[in-house]
Amino acid sequence: MKWTEVCVHTTNEAVEAVSNLLIELGADGVSIEDSEVLTRNWTNQYGEIIDLNPDDYPAEGVRIKTYLPEMVSGDEFISQVKAGLQNIKESGLDVGLAKVTGREVDEEDWANEWKQYYKPIRVTEKLTIKPFWEEYTPTSEAEQVIELDPGMAFGTGTHPTTTLSMKLMEKYLHPNCTVVDVGCGSGILSIAAVKLGAKQALALDLDPIAVKSASENVVLNGVEEIVQVKEADLLKGMGERTDVVVANILAEIIVLFTHDLPRVLVPGGIFIGSGIIEEKADLVIQSLKTNGLQILETVYQDGWVAIAAKKW
Repeated sequence: MKWTEVCVHTTNEAVEAVSNLLIELGADGVSIEDSEVLTRNWTNQYGEIIDLNPDDYPAEGVRIKTYLPEMVSGDEFISQVKAGLQNIKESGLDVGLAKVTGREVDEEDWANEWKQYYKPIRVTEKLTIKPFWEEYTPTSEAEQVIELDPGMAFGTGTHPTTTLSMKLMEKYLHPNCTVVDVGCGSGILSIAAVKLGAKQALALDLDPIAVKSASENVVLNGVEEIVQVKEADLLKGMGERTDVVVANILAEIIVLFTHDLPRVLVPGGIFIGSGIIEEKADLVIQSLKTNGLQILETVYQDGWVAIAAKKW
């Protein structure tokens, strides 16, 4: 079967917005080629070593790819992508080159070869992310492994915004707590919460594709009795209270529901927000303070910020 590969060359800042654009236009999923991984120190404190081929990554920025079946017009799709990129640019996000290209490929060229570059990664002291097809044995009883199917719309789970979220979760989650994951995407943070000892997690997303993806990954990890996945618009309509709210989404989206945090969090409850570019950190911090939360910690990685805050 022939497919049309559509590739958008953009910036790290615009990854989520561009990925969402492709999904909204009908793409079933995306793959992300980030030049940042070539300069990352992959031989880290946990001992993983990954052999990456520089030819598979752009010299700078990020390539986001999706694949269209033969019955979909590649030219029309590309025109829609270009119009959507202009809208994203006008919203204030730096989309960089925003170059869109298309080419015809055979199914075998992309369906499996990319898997060789995705290996188990230890992202925190306790959490390791691995693709479901890879064999991996934890190095200690404390190490928790998250199985992930990255062949969808949400990447491999090793983006700085995800790892920052998990590091703060590992620090602030307490055993038997309850967690709400707003904009859950693949469901990885809800699964991580359970692996870290949460007794219950609620994964929320407005996108039906995300709900499906998260549900599948929850089953893959055998935590479907503990993690509930629901289609929902942020925290709207949520009546019960929770110990922790996590959100790995854009800063502009986080500030849309910070007013709900005092209502949803129990006294002493924790909010962990990520997906925030450094330039937008103050926007989120001020919004949290305005709604009565105390900032506990702000952590940075590769231009991204994650924030932990507490309700008194």
